[in-house]
Amino acid sequence: MQKKIIALAVASLASGAALAQTNVTMYGVVDAGYLYSSGNQPGGGTNTFSGISSGISAGNRIGFKGSEALGNGLKAVFTLEYGLNIDDNYGIGTGGLNARQQFVGLASDKLGTVALGRQYAPGFNASARNSALDATDLAIQSNLSVLSGMSITPNSPARFNNAITYTSNNYSGLSFSAIYGFGEEGVENSTSDGGKYGVGANYANGPINVDLVYQGRQNIVIPATDTTPSNPTGKDINEWYLGGSYDFKVVKLFASYQELYSQTTQATPTFNGSDLWTVGINAPIGAGTASLSYGELSLDNTKMKDGSSWGAGTMYSYPLSKRTSVYAAYSYFSNDKYSLPMQTQLAPITGGGQIGIGAVGESNYAIGAGMTHSF
Repeated sequence: MQKKIIALAVASLASGAALAQTNVTMYGVVDAGYLYSSGNQPGGGTNTFSGISSGISAGNRIGFKGSEALGNGLKAVFTLEYGLNIDDNYGIGTGGLNARQQFVGLASDKLGTVALGRQYAPGFNASARNSALDATDLAIQSNLSVLSGMSITPNSPARFNNAITYTSNNYSGLSFSAIYGFGEEGVENSTSDGGKYGVGANYANGPINVDLVYQGRQNIVIPATDTTPSNPTGKDINEWYLGGSYDFKVVKLFASYQELYSQTTQATPTFNGSDLWTVGINAPIGAGTASLSYGELSLDNTKMKDGSSWGAGTMYSYPLSKRTSVYAAYSYFSNDKYSLPMQTQLAPITGGGQIGIGAVGESNYAIGAGMTHSF
């Protein structure tokens, strides 16, 4: 009997030691609200949407991250994070997994972190940090960048598959990051076909934040059809971004500028370049925060006059606790007849490839209110 008690005690101590070496955290965001969006359609009339929408203020997600100490300042790290739409039952177990990021890597106290898997490119967090409306679905930079084909955006185009990344440690506020996503488009192509890369530098010290990012897409691959295998055009798309913010405590100011250069007309059929700039301001009002943002997108069209779109938005967020907040938001976008069908990402695109709320040469707006909880 005594031997069994001793054995159980030893097993308990061993288990405790193993658990002490492993740190796993489950986290997530749950956001939903009511949305009304309306826009003109060419030839007259309007398109409208009215209903519950998921992820107005923050993208819904559930994630797991952890680390294990390996000794000598080295540890193994991992993250598994998946997107959810809580309004229409899309997510884990229904409709397949929608991975935001999933990677494994090694982190060193002295040398930084190297990781493998689906990961954020430098432009993801940089563009979110320097937008007054952050990465919300009503954010001006978020909408104008992703809908014009830019990869420096706080959206899925800035998440690279098959990627290897390096993230430096923080040196008195200065840090660096780099990513390369292998194309892996098929055995008939080289590993660079469809490849993506990016480098970024961030300086965050006190009230100042500055980001500089360069990203590129190599040998753009034309999607395969039933009769034609995928193949590269042999051309690249390159982008750069500069953004910053300054917190005066009473108000916080934001600004960004970015450009895209496309060498192929097959991947971006209507234009071979674009530029986007935004400005914004946050200010505390009561216990909450009010935000304003404005931005303009210009397109260098290849076969017609250059196009442009502009957008403006505002949001007020009020915290009910450290993890829960309520909000109300409004955005407005206007497109000239040479631009793209800019629309809030919240306005669903109808089936059959039809344009949703926004349309070329028209304007649209969205208004919403909801609640966000993080855990």
